[in-house]
Amino acid sequence: MNYEHLYTLALTRIGFFNPVNMLQLYKMAGSATAIYESRHSISDIAPLCPPRLAEALSDWGEPLQRATAEMEFMERHGISAIAFNDDDYPQRLRECNDAPVILYYKGVVNLNCQHIINIIGTRHATTYGQDMVRRLLSELRLLCPDVLIVSGLAYGIDICAHREALANGFDTIGVLAHGLDQIYPPRHRDTAYEMLQHGGLLTEFMSQTNADKQNFVRRNRIVAGMSDATVLVESASKGGGLITCSIARSYSRDVFAFPGAVGARYSEGCNSLIRDNGAALITSAADLVSAMGWAGAEAKPAAIERQLFPSLSEEEQHIVSFLQQCGDQQLNVISVRTGMPISQLSALLFQLEMKGVVKPMAGGNYHLLK
Repeated sequence: MNYEHLYTLALTRIGFFNPVNMLQLYKMAGSATAIYESRHSISDIAPLCPPRLAEALSDWGEPLQRATAEMEFMERHGISAIAFNDDDYPQRLRECNDAPVILYYKGVVNLNCQHIINIIGTRHATTYGQDMVRRLLSELRLLCPDVLIVSGLAYGIDICAHREALANGFDTIGVLAHGLDQIYPPRHRDTAYEMLQHGGLLTEFMSQTNADKQNFVRRNRIVAGMSDATVLVESASKGGGLITCSIARSYSRDVFAFPGAVGARYSEGCNSLIRDNGAALITSAADLVSAMGWAGAEAKPAAIERQLFPSLSEEEQHIVSFLQQCGDQQLNVISVRTGMPISQLSALLFQLEMKGVVKPMAGGNYHLLK
């Protein structure tokens, strides 16, 4: 067991409601292990630690118990913990004074890619907004193909950004406002599974954490902090997209917005942001690439090929081949036709689900996602 990760998980549970103080304490001590070892005399390593936090840090019983359970859950489901001091922690996010001390990640892409942007906007995306996302990413594929696309897996512009990123061969990360034991909203589950093979899912929240309202603002700071630039596509006069833009500016990151028609409800936020110099106006990927100084990146071929499935065992491939030939099937039918015992088959299907290859459906059927 990685005890530094264990203590870091427990530490975030103790200081959940004050990430800024927790990060300062973590930096001061140098590690979560050092904080744990000094838990009864925290002022020795952090003289300015608030008394209330110092008192909370004296009792690690429940937090350690919960952290141990979480690490067991992560091991079963192929989830990685990335602590603030780890080499693979997002370097851009590390620069932020309220960065999470630990992140939970399931995916395949490097979170420190050379170019990272987030694409955000209203949950009530119009045809215009969807067209702007589609055009932006289709053009960006030719101008600067090595960009990681980040968004929040929400309705509207977010899910449009993820889907268009996948369609154009980009890796894409969904930053979640809940734990990795669920997908919210549920109807985006198929897209999330596909992202596990061409990007990933990232959160600061343990499993069994629901998508409560306050968690979305915390999520937005990760979206802004891990990116080089924020691109706002559509927004009403108030909304989460504008909050993310404000956070991005506080981190000294570039912010861009697409203008819209005067009087159009879901362009009011973008137009106001541009008018007040809160965002630079862009109308194309060329504008974005030029402003970021990314011109000259080698373009991808027009035809983008991906491996159809991740690396599969011989038994897993046998199941996949059967579902490719026969379509959705129930567990007992798959067992008979493949010659695999139910117990073995259930374990293999669960692994395939975790890899984003199959999905259990109503009626006990299993559906091949590709």
